[in-house]
This record gives sequence, C-alpha cells and structure tokens, in this order.
Amino acid sequence: MTTALERHIPSPLAASDRSVPAATPRVKLYKRRIAIRHPDPHTGERLLAEALGAADRDAMHGMLRQLVKASVVGQKPDEANLAFMISTIRSIAPKDSIEAMLVSQMVSVHMAAMRCACRLACTDDLAQQEGIARALTRLSRTFAAQVEALNRHRNSDERAITVQNLSVQDGGRAIVGNVTQHASMIIAEAGAMETTSNAETGAGREVHTSGACV
Repeated sequence: MTTALERHIPSPLAASDRSVPAATPRVKLYKRRIAIRHPDPHTGERLLAEALGAADRDAMHGMLRQLVKASVVGQKPDEANLAFMISTIRSIAPKDSIEAMLVSQMVSVHMAAMRCACRLACTDDLAQQEGIARALTRLSRTFAAQVEALNRHRNSDERAITVQNLSVQDGGRAIVGNVTQHASMIIAEAGAMETTSNAETGAGREVHTSGACV
C-alpha cells in the first residue's frame, strides 16, 4: 500500500514504541507525487523522519524533496539512489537539525563524486579526463571536510578532566577536594581545602583527589 505525502497530518510526528527498531519504509516516486510505502501513513512518516533526523513533518518533507533531486540519473529521479541515500543517512544517525542537513549534503556530495568517477572511467578523451578528475578531487575534498565538520560538531562540548593524583613538591600549593579542570578554568568544589607544603614535609607528598568526570 502506498500513501501520498499530503499535509493533513499534524506536526510534530507522534512518537511510538521504539523498543524494537523498525525498517525504514521505501519511497515510491511518481510523476507528480512522492509516496511512502507503509501500511500506516503515520508510522511510515515517523519512521522516515527518524531515519533522516528530521524534527517534524515539514523538515522531513523538505529533506526528502532535496534528496529526490540529488538522486537524479539522466535527468530523472532514481528510486534505488534515493533508497541508498536514506539508508546511509540513517546509518550515520544525525542527532539534530545541523547534523541532518550536513549528512544530507554528505550523501549528495558522495553521489556526485561517484558520478564523476563513473564518467572518468568511461572516457578516453584526455581533456575530459582532466576536467572530470579535477571535479572528482574537489568533491572528495569537500566530503572529507564535511566528515571533519560532523566530528567537530559532535565533539564540540568541552570535556572535563578530573585530577586523580597530584604530586606536590616543597613550597608548592595544592587543592584538596573534588577538582574538575575545563579547557579555560579549574574549579574546586565547595568545601575544598587549599594546603601549602613546607620544608617539614620532606622531598614531596602525594595528595589524592577524587571525583566523577563531568
């Protein structure tokens, strides 16, 4: 059963039981419409939105239309290419709207790069080979930059470091308590006590701190 993507279902999409992962529904392309192949229209749209990382129906419809255009082969959208793109996006699992857009661009650039690779393999004309090779190189570099951008976005939160063991020499100072170090500051939790070592402590001492990573 196929269901046309019409705008009568409220946004955002209602969630359901996700304890068992469901397969992403296939998309059927017609001359004037796009249909999601699923027995239940609501469930089909929700599953497709989850696969694309879309926040609601409007985002899902917009991304799907863009992917359909990027799947074109010979000036005609290709269902197999579209299914591959959706499956790839789902496997990367975008976690927010930024990642959803970036991953969509990544799969589109990959498709374009593979088209260039096919054209490069099918031509013996040196001038065409040079032009196609330059385009393929640019696309490959763009894809690598997109992967790096995705990794930076996913790892953008500052990672806290908990001091587990600290050696203090004579004349040094240490904070006894739970200490968390961030990229730009060191924070001592309330109640921490600052100590100063002196000559009577000998060559050095071990001050242990404990605490959970934030």
